Amino acid sequence: MASTAIPAAHPALRRTKTSTTVDSDYSSPSTAAHSPADSPRPSASSTSLSSLSSMDDIAPVDSTKQYGKLVDTYGNEFKVPDFTIKDIRDAIPKHCFERSGLRGLGYVFRDCVYLGVTFYLFHNYNTATYVPNVVARGALWFVYSILQGLFGTGLWVLAHECGHGAFSPSKTFNNIVGWVLHSALLVPYFSWQMSHSKHHKATGNMERDMVFLPRTREEHATRLGRFVHELSELTEETPIYTFIALFLQQLVGWPNYLLTNVTGHNYHEGQREGRGKGKKNGWGTGVNHFNPSSPLYDNKDAILVVLSDIGLGLAITGLTLLGNRFGWANLAIWYFLPYLWVNHWLVAITYLQHTDPTLPHYTPAEWNFVRGAAATIDREFGFVGRHLLHGIIETHVLHHYVSTIPFYHADEASDAIRPVMGQHYRSDVEGGSLGFIKAMYKSARWCQWVEPSAEATEKGKNILFFRNHNGLGTKPMKMAPPA
Repeated sequence: MASTAIPAAHPALRRTKTSTTVDSDYSSPSTAAHSPADSPRPSASSTSLSSLSSMDDIAPVDSTKQYGKLVDTYGNEFKVPDFTIKDIRDAIPKHCFERSGLRGLGYVFRDCVYLGVTFYLFHNYNTATYVPNVVARGALWFVYSILQGLFGTGLWVLAHECGHGAFSPSKTFNNIVGWVLHSALLVPYFSWQMSHSKHHKATGNMERDMVFLPRTREEHATRLGRFVHELSELTEETPIYTFIALFLQQLVGWPNYLLTNVTGHNYHEGQREGRGKGKKNGWGTGVNHFNPSSPLYDNKDAILVVLSDIGLGLAITGLTLLGNRFGWANLAIWYFLPYLWVNHWLVAITYLQHTDPTLPHYTPAEWNFVRGAAATIDREFGFVGRHLLHGIIETHVLHHYVSTIPFYHADEASDAIRPVMGQHYRSDVEGGSLGFIKAMYKSARWCQWVEPSAEATEKGKNILFFRNHNGLGTKPMKMAPPA
């Protein structure tokens, strides 16, 4: 098993954990794809694959550049990626790019069957006649919510495939299927599609990324009501505080993101059409996924935001009719509890794809697409991840280089790019499914804000790593108080 680890004193803290050996010098399992190609609708605020073709000619990183010593949170020395997008694309077998709408619909049908059969069995047999004990019935309905949440998340992932153009070769077909599926799950499809595309085009960019953008040291200090130089001196958070913060993140993180753009970038003044003048993320500011005038979008995108809102309106109308007809308590059990589980899995998956002690972030001065896409990590969630969630957890690194590759080719494509990425490929598969769950708490404890490495020089100060005041891993920089 190949891995890049920190000294033997901390054997459990790995930069790369794998379960399959591809080459003695490279780590293994996982899959993910993304390249600026997947943007369904290129715009001046995003970048299409063709417009990024010049990136293929980016020269390898000059080792003479004065980065200084860059150190991740585990204490591993970090090297800036030196491969190109062309290297990645050329390594992937051509058939991995082939998409089948019919095959995609087969997976939609399968997931709908899971949802329908589960509802039928619980609705008809989890009754007083068959399960007389009310506590047992309640426990079974809780199991129902978990199962339906997983099946619903599977449909969410298929709509995500549609948003990237990985579902079928037809853009129209992709958007129809994606709009229907996401609307049924109360997701504004086109609005999400556009902001998610911008996330892919600016992953790891501290001023442009749209998803789980970490706080800087300054922002974290402000949040705590502290001075920047005091962070390294603070006592650690209590575990219960971490659990409460995680609970709130998992419960309301997704709707809060849609409504306030929390965890997205907050540099809206740069919106080219002036939509972002004086706008900041938050409630009531107009920076959300439902407002056609939101600075997250361009003027020409307004109609797509409206179409997204129409989809939500139709779904809410349908749910209202069902609630009035069958009772809102029943609808809460049938739909809204599973809906909360879907939200939980979406936040957990996204959080753990972009938050890990090994991952860097970049200021615009040192960011490029290749580096940003490498600032993601693959994990492992066993049967649930690979079968029910269509490999979105296990294949995310590839997805950030070529997101138009369908999930059923993602493992093969991931195997192909790992030798190209070498030490820059990140995965954490330790503990399997249980390890994935544990990683949420671990990341919350280890990854509180980002800052430059203490020994970074010149360009290296534009490459940031997670730090914390819990005494875990690399210590935050000591900073003298202002005179």
